[in-house]
Amino acid sequence: MSYINSSSLVSTEWLAEHADAPDVRIVDASWHMPAMNRDPRAEYDAEHIPGAVFFDIDEIADTDNPLPHMVPSPEKFSSRMRKLGLGDGNRIVVYDSLGIVSAARAWWLLRLFGHQDVAILDGGLPKWKAEGRPVDDMPVKPAERHFTSRINSFLLREKDQVARNIDQNREQVLDARSAGRFDGTEPEPREGLRGGHIPGSKNLPYTALLNDADKTFRQAEELNAAFSSAGIDLKKPVITSCGSGVTACVLAFGLHLLGHQRVAVYDGSWTEWALDEELPVETGK
Repeated sequence: MSYINSSSLVSTEWLAEHADAPDVRIVDASWHMPAMNRDPRAEYDAEHIPGAVFFDIDEIADTDNPLPHMVPSPEKFSSRMRKLGLGDGNRIVVYDSLGIVSAARAWWLLRLFGHQDVAILDGGLPKWKAEGRPVDDMPVKPAERHFTSRINSFLLREKDQVARNIDQNREQVLDARSAGRFDGTEPEPREGLRGGHIPGSKNLPYTALLNDADKTFRQAEELNAAFSSAGIDLKKPVITSCGSGVTACVLAFGLHLLGHQRVAVYDGSWTEWALDEELPVETGK
């Protein structure tokens, strides 16, 4: 069994060979939970893959929304992509400093706004560096490029849609958080949030899709088995969720690799859901 959408995942070898191609653009989309006390922009400034631009998930967002890194307007997204030199005709390769975490969010956002030719670097910056490949601290000043924004609402779910789905049960909901957070036995990293999960949802920690050694994606057979073990029917639609809409995109990307065409991300995810006291919460396995 092989990936259906294999071109969406590129190896470090591939990127090393194609980094200087005129149509290839490299994007560092590193992001960290606030509790980690790490500054991804400062880390990017200190070292990045040569030519990579920085995709700030917290700024390329609806910054008027109190929830973290919610989807921005098409106008804002187009403006930011244009300034980063990302646009029509580009083959965009996204990576992050943890292996594969926030790179998936940038991948999903680009596809949400209509850019299909985007891939994730398998293993990200850690694998690139472990292989002795070059990094530098040179400022990148890209030439602006037109980005045509065509939002694909089929890839996005909002709170009201997820709430209605509890009774309608038209879409499976899959949560990327750890088992303890899903069960409600482990505290949420964001203060003030109830523990537990959306009623009827299933759990598959996003880390189950990655190899422990180098944070690359597992083979297609293993991905298929992981989703099946979580109780997901790969022939039916799926909504992925997590803490704040980042690692939900890792699950969405894994399903994409397997060729699943009906996958949406719940943007507000558990942060939005748990803050609304009128919404139901389940605990336990």
